Amino acid sequence: MRHNKKDTKLFKSALQIVSHLRDKGYSAFFAGGCVRDMVMDIAPVDYDIATSATPDEVMSLFRRSIPVGAKFGVVNVLEDEFQFEIATFRSDGTYSDGRRPDSINFCDAEGDVKRRDFTINGMLFDPLEEKILDYVGGKNDIKACVIRTIGDPLERFAEDHLRMIRAVRFSARFSFKIEQDTKSAIKKLAAKILTVSAERIREELEKGLTASNPHEFVRLLDELGLAEQILPEISGMKGVEQPENFHPEGDVFVHTLIAVSMLVKPSWELAMGILLHDIGKPAAFFKEVNDKGEVEKIRFYQHDNIGARMAGKICNRLKTSTFTKERIMWLVKKHLIIKDVQNMRKSTLKKLFADPGFPELLELFRIDTLSSTKDLTNYDFCKEKFETMDEDEVKPAPLVTGHDLINMGLKPGPDYGKILSFMMEEQLEERITSREEALDLVKNIIVLPVKKS
Repeated sequence: MRHNKKDTKLFKSALQIVSHLRDKGYSAFFAGGCVRDMVMDIAPVDYDIATSATPDEVMSLFRRSIPVGAKFGVVNVLEDEFQFEIATFRSDGTYSDGRRPDSINFCDAEGDVKRRDFTINGMLFDPLEEKILDYVGGKNDIKACVIRTIGDPLERFAEDHLRMIRAVRFSARFSFKIEQDTKSAIKKLAAKILTVSAERIREELEKGLTASNPHEFVRLLDELGLAEQILPEISGMKGVEQPENFHPEGDVFVHTLIAVSMLVKPSWELAMGILLHDIGKPAAFFKEVNDKGEVEKIRFYQHDNIGARMAGKICNRLKTSTFTKERIMWLVKKHLIIKDVQNMRKSTLKKLFADPGFPELLELFRIDTLSSTKDLTNYDFCKEKFETMDEDEVKPAPLVTGHDLINMGLKPGPDYGKILSFMMEEQLEERITSREEALDLVKNIIVLPVKKS
């Protein structure tokens, strides 16, 4: 088993909490994902703690504590610079809202474990004796590479419908198979996922798309009927054929899965940009047929613009931040533009480089290309230009300002911004390179009002 080395601050802080609880006569163990990761030889990034101490008792023992979910037996404790979730052993009552129990009862360690979601997350670890407590077969399922609910899957998913997406996420992340009864329960209850808040669904999507094997995450969401509920636009790409000369890999859905498979630790915005970049193709699909009724060409006119609008609606549905929505829409709208870079004006290219989202757009184009034609000529050209241009070339300080126009006698009005925009274009095109040239050009293009005597 592996954990953060005992001399690291995180592990030592978690150990101090367990030791303090034990010294005061309470049971206390590491619980959940950190134990799973240790068994799988993955260094945990955080440690949750389960204890027999009640929330009030925990808060009395730790001065720096926050009762974030005290009525559900959960208290956050600050130790050194870290924050740890400490949960009292509990069994849950009914879940009328499909998320939280209507009531809880404090219990022992075994009872606490049996109300958790999956066997791989249901183990406890005693860091003092370095011993695992496994009441649910978590170690065996890790060895067998299986995702299985603790107890009846229909009951576990009814308690919290988000667990269906979590099952898919763990399956994809660890390359584990979902046990058949667990899989069948997800298919049966898939429509119930819409009872979960958009924010919680979005968080799971973000975790799934930015972790290992994001293509498997998407594929399983579709296979189990969850994508049809939360991202029906993705399932809508299935069977939409593409021209073989540009897309020998297959239909739009296949192409998208291949593209998503190439993501490596992406931002949430890039991951969604890749997932949604061809989302407009089903709506834009058009066949050109000759006089004999034979299909000559397949076209997707305006699919970039259609897709950007669709992406915006998806972001609204998932309640993303404004920044995230705008970046994803921009990536989808611009995902084709790099194929034209060798014919762009200097000013157009520099404006593209100046956008803060350009590095992600370039990566999207690389992945999109490798998922289809594999011709990276335009990518290589663009990457070289981007890396060799200085920031002053891409975002130069203007040679002419608004104050200059005012000093030359021009009053702010409809033409004011147009002149400044035109001057920046000339500057980016490198047709003017000095302030003197810029001022001379302004004098030639502005018409000053004639003063009445």
